[in-house]
Amino acid sequence: METKAPLIGVLALQGDVVEHIAALRRAGAQAIPVKNRADLARVDGLIVPGGESTTVMKLLHRFKMDEPIVERVRAGMPLWGTCMGMIVIARDVVGLEQPSLDLIDISVRRNAFGRQNESAEVELPIPSLGNRPFPAIFIRAPWIESTGPDVETLAERNGHGVMVRRRNVLGTSFHPELSSDQRVHAYFLDMVRNSSEYVGKQRSVA
Repeated sequence: METKAPLIGVLALQGDVVEHIAALRRAGAQAIPVKNRADLARVDGLIVPGGESTTVMKLLHRFKMDEPIVERVRAGMPLWGTCMGMIVIARDVVGLEQPSLDLIDISVRRNAFGRQNESAEVELPIPSLGNRPFPAIFIRAPWIESTGPDVETLAERNGHGVMVRRRNVLGTSFHPELSSDQRVHAYFLDMVRNSSEYVGKQRSVA
């Protein structure tokens, strides 16, 4: 029996939702915007896109989505935060008393690579994606100041982590959805396909 492509959700409270959905579909996934808990219950993996982290945390709390996301991720659902999304899922934010979902053991610094006019596209080596560098777009991007012992750093820029993974949670400082290169989306899609939650679901319908 042929299995359907995983259904990936993109948190649609703010940020690059349309761009992520388009990139996911090009990478071979089904993709939908996630606006409420009913949407969240449908998906096999979730992306938290770029935007404004304090605003998104307030909206998650207002719509009672913060706890369900934490529960799903701790139960095994893959999660990926890009730029602001990585701040939202981090353990803490350096120098700020800012709430987060605390889903990956990293400490991040907001806007560490500079303001909007210092945005850049960098040919970034990411060995997990192959020998060809990835065209990473940094826009008011955070960097990772410290990681826990079980967090794998997949890429660095100027000596700071910009792509990390811990089990079913992925974080990137940059915006892969703004590139024509789908390799990071394909990497996340593989995380979803190999997750215990998704594998178990496929067995139950086989």
